[in-house]
Amino acid sequence: MKTRVTELLGIEYPVIQGGMAWVAEYHLAAAVSEAGGFGIIGAGGAGADFVRDQIRRCRELTDKPFGLNIMLMNPEADEIARVAVEEGVKAVTTGAGNPGKYVAMWKDAGIRIIPVVASVAMARMMERAGADAVVAEGMESGGHIGQTTTFALVPQVADAVGIPVIAAGGIADGRGLAAAFMLGAEAVQMGTRFVTAKEAVVHPNYKAKIIAARDIDSEVTGMSHGHPVRQLRNVMTREYLKLEKAGAPFEELEQLTLGALRKAVVEGDTVNGTLMAGQIAGLVKREESCGEIIRDVAEGGMKLLREAGMAFCN
Repeated sequence: MKTRVTELLGIEYPVIQGGMAWVAEYHLAAAVSEAGGFGIIGAGGAGADFVRDQIRRCRELTDKPFGLNIMLMNPEADEIARVAVEEGVKAVTTGAGNPGKYVAMWKDAGIRIIPVVASVAMARMMERAGADAVVAEGMESGGHIGQTTTFALVPQVADAVGIPVIAAGGIADGRGLAAAFMLGAEAVQMGTRFVTAKEAVVHPNYKAKIIAARDIDSEVTGMSHGHPVRQLRNVMTREYLKLEKAGAPFEELEQLTLGALRKAVVEGDTVNGTLMAGQIAGLVKREESCGEIIRDVAEGGMKLLREAGMAFCN
């Protein structure tokens, strides 16, 4: 199943695992890459030494290509950007900022640069800066989100840039991949479904909440201060939205969520933890291996595209 993205990354299937903080650690990244997709280690807010160790541990489990996601607001982003070079990762995806100052260093090292974008303007800016591809992520996704839906964003980004586009947000099966390809994408990035993967070192409580989720069970906090986050509703989100509606300052709201993602992922606190998940969570019904997930998405998507082509031609 060849596209410009599979050629760019040296992978079998055009399925990329999102770089989710606390979730996307080396066990998951290695398993995704071993299964023919592209695994990504999420640096999140971690330090450079921790990220280096994650990369080295991942390499002990797979000789397939994998990548690193860097949140550019991380205080150690400069050091982590250099770790990517020193450890020779295949690609870097970025979020929460402009990676322009690292582009030359990464290009010289042969690292593929794939920023996550939420608008056409940012996609064009990243192409001009030297990005090899972009992830066009719609607001259906879990975690930090933009304001445009995947269905609207992907075709506009695909028309605006010449580099490959990877679709993200609200994708969890072959139908999502087929739709993304029809919109102009050449690969998909998924997060929520991989949270429930057997190889994901995530607390069972968190996985169970995603598996039990319905289509209406996610909500967005932080709209008032410009940092919206999609997550499954619980006591914490209700309190957050109550305070937000009352006009609480950003500092007070931030204290409410301090360390809350770790509480959910590591400790299994589904009451006060941040259960980041996309709107597609209602489609995730069971825990499966990364291999099962990737084959289901890629092969199911290609089957649908072939059938659609034959139907439209008849």
